[in-house]
Amino acid sequence: MFVTTSYDPCPAQLEEARRLAHLLNGRYIERRQMSLSQLRRRYGDEEILLVSKERLEYHHARRAPLFFHPSMAVIRIKRLLKGESDPLLEIAGVRPGDRIVDCTAGLGSDALVFSFAVGADGKVTAIENAGIPCFLLQQGLKTYHSDVAGLNDAMRRIEVIQMDHLDYLRDLPDSSVDVVYFDPMFRKPITESASIGAIRGLADDRPLSEESVQEAIRASRRAVVMKEHRDSEQFARLGFAEVHLSGNKIAYGVIRC
Repeated sequence: MFVTTSYDPCPAQLEEARRLAHLLNGRYIERRQMSLSQLRRRYGDEEILLVSKERLEYHHARRAPLFFHPSMAVIRIKRLLKGESDPLLEIAGVRPGDRIVDCTAGLGSDALVFSFAVGADGKVTAIENAGIPCFLLQQGLKTYHSDVAGLNDAMRRIEVIQMDHLDYLRDLPDSSVDVVYFDPMFRKPITESASIGAIRGLADDRPLSEESVQEAIRASRRAVVMKEHRDSEQFARLGFAEVHLSGNKIAYGVIRC
């Protein structure tokens, strides 16, 4: 992978591109006036990290660009600020001060809503095994700015860890967190979701294991929650007997601890 900038970069972009290239053991390439396709042909690498004035973008020749954005979390948090409820928070029984582990964080939309809900006295740990999504999440949570009340604080509070979630769960003491959450890559994709389409192929696409669920039950003192396609067979396979439909295609399975 190499790191470059948008056209006509400012000095801060150049410095950031060089820093990230060093951090990622990649190459810094001057953009000049070349297109990304021209850069790929000249330097022989399909993976490009683009530093623009607005954000970091991961580009691959065969995928849509991937970048951090709070996405639907913004809308959900605005609803919470109006006093409305959030289905996931209600189903999981999330309370201020809770400790929550999001085992499959992706680009952090659900983790962000959790962080807003638990507040400054709570803690959200976001686990993401895949390198590129984890890196974009880490950087985005540090630098993204929003005018929505409380959103910036919620982003900065999230702890992001790159590792296999099963290894993380195995190390947790019994009943040490309030909620453990799983949002694995759906076995039955929702093809019209552009955000999921961009991350599919980069994120860990292994099916959730029975051992992961059992470790989550051991570590949780309130609930283990899994998000899946509403018609998924994974709920029955993994022992989620309590299933709540949410919208036309999504459902949440819950195991009460």
